[in-house]
Amino acid sequence: MTSPVRIEYDSDGALAVVILDRPPLNLFDDAGFTAWEQVADELVTVTDPAHPGRARAVLVEARGKIVSGGVDVALFGAIAQSPDAVERAAALWLRLLRIVQALEDLPVPTVFAAHGLTLTAAFEIALGCDILLAAESASFGLVEIVVGLTPSMGGPQRLAERAGPARARELIYTGERYAAATLERWNVVNRVLSDEGFAEAAREYARRLAVGPTCAHAATKRLVATAVRDGVRAADDALPAVSAALFASDDLRAAVASFLGDGPGKATYRGL
Repeated sequence: MTSPVRIEYDSDGALAVVILDRPPLNLFDDAGFTAWEQVADELVTVTDPAHPGRARAVLVEARGKIVSGGVDVALFGAIAQSPDAVERAAALWLRLLRIVQALEDLPVPTVFAAHGLTLTAAFEIALGCDILLAAESASFGLVEIVVGLTPSMGGPQRLAERAGPARARELIYTGERYAAATLERWNVVNRVLSDEGFAEAAREYARRLAVGPTCAHAATKRLVATAVRDGVRAADDALPAVSAALFASDDLRAAVASFLGDGPGKATYRGL
C-alpha cells in the first residue's frame, strides 16, 4: 500500500516536497499520523547542515480535489470508548505536536500550499509552516466542535500567534469554513494566488527560497521564534551571536564579494 504521505525531491534536491496523497479526502488516521512522523524524521535529517546535498527548503502539497477533509473520526471513536481514553488521547496529542514542532524547528524555510478545502489536522500542519500559500478558491476550518473537541495539534496557539487571540477564538468557536481571502486579511494566510497555475506557482515560490541564503534564513527563523516566544528584547539579546555567525558562512562571504564585484542580486548561494 502506498504511504499516505511521502517526500519527493525537486530538481537538484534543494527542495523537499512533502505530498499528502490519499484522495479523495486525504483523511488523517493512525497510519497517516505514523507516516507524518516518519516524514518529519526524514526532514530533520535531510535539512541538517551536515547532510550531503541537504534540502534547503520544504514544500507541503496535496493530491486530489481537496487538501484534506480532516481526521478520520473513527480514530476518536476508538479512543473515546476505551477505558483509558484520557491517557490515550494525551499520548496522541504529544505525538502530533511533535510533528508540528519538528516542522517549525527545521533550519530551512517551510511552505504549505493549499489548493482547496483544508480542515483540522492539515490546517494545523499548515500553521506550523513558515509560509502559507492559498489558491483563491481554497478554504480553511478548524471544525473540531462538531465532535466536542478543541483543535489539539497546536492550532489554537498558532492561530493566536498569527491572527491574535480574538480571531483564534472566533474561528474555533464557530467551526466555520473561512475563505483564503479572509484569512489573508487576518494574517493567517501569507499570500493568495490564482487558482490557475497554483501548483506550479507555489513550487516556484518554494524554489526561490531553496536557492536563497540558507544560513541567513535559519538565523531569521531563530530570531522570529525567539521574539514570539520570549519577547523582542530576548531576540535582541540573541541577535549579535546569531547574526555574527553568518560571517563564517561561505554564502555570506561569496555574496559580499559578488555584491562588491558584480553588483547586487547576482550571488549564487550554496547553503553553506
